[in-house]
Amino acid sequence: MTSIERNNLGIYDDVAAKWWSDDIRWVRTLKNLVPGRLAWFDRHIDWAGLRVLDLGCAGGFMAEALTFKGARVTGIDPASQAIEAARARAETIGQSIRYDVGVGEELPYEPESYDAVVCVDVLEHVSDLTKVLSEVARVLKPKGTFLFDTINRNPVSRFGTITLAENILRLLPKGTHDPELFIKPRELTLALENAGLAAGPTKGLGPRGINRRGDFVFGPVPTRSVIYMGIARKPRNH
Repeated sequence: MTSIERNNLGIYDDVAAKWWSDDIRWVRTLKNLVPGRLAWFDRHIDWAGLRVLDLGCAGGFMAEALTFKGARVTGIDPASQAIEAARARAETIGQSIRYDVGVGEELPYEPESYDAVVCVDVLEHVSDLTKVLSEVARVLKPKGTFLFDTINRNPVSRFGTITLAENILRLLPKGTHDPELFIKPRELTLALENAGLAAGPTKGLGPRGINRRGDFVFGPVPTRSVIYMGIARKPRNH
C-alpha cells in the first residue's frame, strides 16, 4: 500500500490554471470559506485604506475580497503558478494587488510595513511556526492586527479534516494536511505571545449550510474543535 504524502503543498500549483474557474470542488470550498472568515474578521477591523499582507494567498481569493473592502493588498505564497493565476485574475478585473512568490519564514518586506496581516489556512502547513510569527510581528506596524485561522489538534479535527474531508467527502485532495502539524489554541496563544503579539479572541469556523451547487457555505460556529479563527495585535511599544 502506497503511503500518502502529507502536507502536500504542490496541490495549489497543480490546479492553478483552473483556480478561478469554479470547476474544481475543493477549490470552490476554499473560495466559500472567505465570506465565512470575513463575517467574523470584519467585526474586529475596518479594512478601508489599510495596507494588508495576505500571507499564504494562493490564487488570491482573500486578497481580492479585501481589495473590494478598500484595503491595499499584497499577497505572498510559495506556489509560483498560483501566484501567476492571482496576477492574471487581478489584471482581468482591474484590481491593483501586488503578488509575490515567497514564504512566511522569510518575508521580503521592510519592518512595520503593514497595518494588518491575514493568514488563513496556512499556519498548519508552515515549516517553522516560530519564524513565521516572528516575521508577522516584524512587518506589522505598532498597533497592527494579525488575523488568522488554523486547525486544532485533537481526534475530532483529525476525523473531520482527514477521514471526512479528504477520504470520504473529497472536499480536499488526499494528503492536503498532516495532522501532526495542527495547532492547539493554547499552543498558538503562547507562540503569539513569544513573538511579541498580544493574543485576542478566537472563534470557531465551520459549515453553516449548503448552496445550490451542493457545496458547503461557512461561517462562525460555537465550537473551536476543528477550525478556529483568531486575532492578535502588535503593541504600540513593541
